[in-house]
Amino acid sequence: MSFRSCAVIPTYENPLTLRAVVEGVRRFLPDVVVVDDGSQGPSRGLAEALARAGQVRLVRHPHNHGKGAAVKSGFREAQALGASHVLQVDADGQHCLEDIPRFLAAARSQPEALVLGTPLFDESLPRGRALARGISTFWVGVEVGAGVIRDPQCGFRVYPLLAALEAGARGDHMEFDQELPVRMVWRGVPVLNLPTRVRYLAPEEGGVSHFDLLRDNLRISAMHTGLVLQVAWRGRRGSARRSSEVRA
Repeated sequence: MSFRSCAVIPTYENPLTLRAVVEGVRRFLPDVVVVDDGSQGPSRGLAEALARAGQVRLVRHPHNHGKGAAVKSGFREAQALGASHVLQVDADGQHCLEDIPRFLAAARSQPEALVLGTPLFDESLPRGRALARGISTFWVGVEVGAGVIRDPQCGFRVYPLLAALEAGARGDHMEFDQELPVRMVWRGVPVLNLPTRVRYLAPEEGGVSHFDLLRDNLRISAMHTGLVLQVAWRGRRGSARRSSEVRA
């Protein structure tokens, strides 16, 4: 597989952090796609200014469609650029961008693999987020096996692009980051879990969460319910097939 990487940064109302994230990514990767998922005011203007300056290729949604929809739009733009791999980075400044070379080196050494960040948190991690991550990690372990995906939520990762597109994740919102790796593993994609530092920024630093406690938790719960039912159905079909072979 020829290796050409492109960064995809989904953003929605990140006026205080987007420029620094773009500049940090461009230290290591010149091709950067920013997907503005319906920002207005300063955030929209900043994304457009970065595009005019030639620092990013800008894809803009006129309305907010969700993080998953933004990443999917970024995938399509990366494919048009001829990329084989996509580095996904969140626009909120949480990720340690100095780890980009390490993540890209891992992807280059094993180009068929999905490279996922395993967060090393500091004291800035909200207690509620830690609990939610534990619940999601448990259900993903049910779906693909314990330890295969060590953290399903970290938005710092490298996708083999064709495999990501073929996996066909259905979610368009916050559930997307958890769903897509599961579906990729189901299709035989190996996973590399790499530790990386993650820091939650204070509001005055630009730390902002667009996670809707009710709607996004309902979407995530529905997504995991559907995936677990698929696991159960596959197991049932597999048991029936083995029983038929034994009788034959």
